[in-house]
Amino acid sequence: MAELEADLRIPLELPSGTVEVAAALGRPDDAWAVLAVAHGAGAGHRHPFFSGFVGALHTCGVATLRFDFPYVTAGRRMPGPAAHAISTWAAVEAEAASRVPDLALWASGKSYGGRMASMAAAEGRISPAGLIYLGYPLHPPGDPAKARTAHLPDVAPPQLFVEGTNDPFIAPREQLEEAVASCRQAEILWIEGGGHSFEIKGRKRSSEEIGAELAPLVAEWMRLRS
Repeated sequence: MAELEADLRIPLELPSGTVEVAAALGRPDDAWAVLAVAHGAGAGHRHPFFSGFVGALHTCGVATLRFDFPYVTAGRRMPGPAAHAISTWAAVEAEAASRVPDLALWASGKSYGGRMASMAAAEGRISPAGLIYLGYPLHPPGDPAKARTAHLPDVAPPQLFVEGTNDPFIAPREQLEEAVASCRQAEILWIEGGGHSFEIKGRKRSSEEIGAELAPLVAEWMRLRS
């Protein structure tokens, strides 16, 4: 569905001045919502996972706005300050309101990108209809004492945590369940056998196929809450 997408640049203000981040907007003819899609810490918005994910969303009638954080557009490998990512999310929401004002905005992100969306929502910088986390990084692998959960009860919109049961970022799983229970409106969608990128041992699939398989599940959850 790449033909549905148009490349664009989204401007945002950082302490160092105005910068632009790379993005792509895709809108099928039957669009009923738009989902902003943020990448994880190690891959930009053009990763095959997101190509499969947004392509399948388009067939479900969901428009998409996938984008890079400033450090990726600048050619750096390590994420910048969280404040920069939060400002990016605010700029993306404004861009969506300008380009597709007739569609309700939802926010999603893989790992780091989802966590940054949750922080932006907790701070009131974005107000999406709902948030979808694709592999929320609850804590660094093997270090559950460093949980990234304190802000989650401050997120007002509904939240969906799409999580693989074998993801080391959420072990033990009970810790995630407790965090979700502390939220205002939140639930978990378990992907049986899935790792942090939803890979399943013994089941050979490309990243693009994995992303495409998740899309209908996400679209269905959005539909039920629209």
